[in-house]
Amino acid sequence: MIEIILMQRVEKLGQMGEVVKVKPGYARNFLLPLGKAIRANKANLEKFESQRAQLEAQNIKRREEAERVAERMDGLTVTIIRQAGESGGLYGSVSARDIADLCKEGGLTVSRSQVLLEQPIKTLGLTKVRVELHPEVHIPVTVNVARSQEEAERQARGEEIVREEEPSLEDELRAEIGAAMDDR
Repeated sequence: MIEIILMQRVEKLGQMGEVVKVKPGYARNFLLPLGKAIRANKANLEKFESQRAQLEAQNIKRREEAERVAERMDGLTVTIIRQAGESGGLYGSVSARDIADLCKEGGLTVSRSQVLLEQPIKTLGLTKVRVELHPEVHIPVTVNVARSQEEAERQARGEEIVREEEPSLEDELRAEIGAAMDDR
């Protein structure tokens, strides 16, 4: 474990200015290259403390700007047209890059790293996705995945699109056998 100073809030780790211990790989491969942290040595601690007020002021300014954008973009919905099977499973998936591109068309400029997907979207329907405008400001974006524009409009109104799968031959046989056993 190595000690680092956080230069901004990092989710599930800490706030700006905190000295935290992390695994070397996490620091070396993620936090340090992205400028989210600096190594915690005597020189860096002194440098950070001397610039702390300025850094906090910049952080507050960026957060307020992100909050204004969040208010303006509240309730943003993006529609993605994709091919899918009868059961609603997509041929492929919807990634963070796809969502970021559609957000740009909707007037919200974000990078794919700001789109926080728990897992890729692999089915038709409406999905809520978090977009990180600032480490302390997140907005929900509704992703409407449909086969056609008409289907997307129906989904947005709340209609159920995906049809129930027809029972397979195996399910039908199992039901017939069960009925025959009950007749005994």
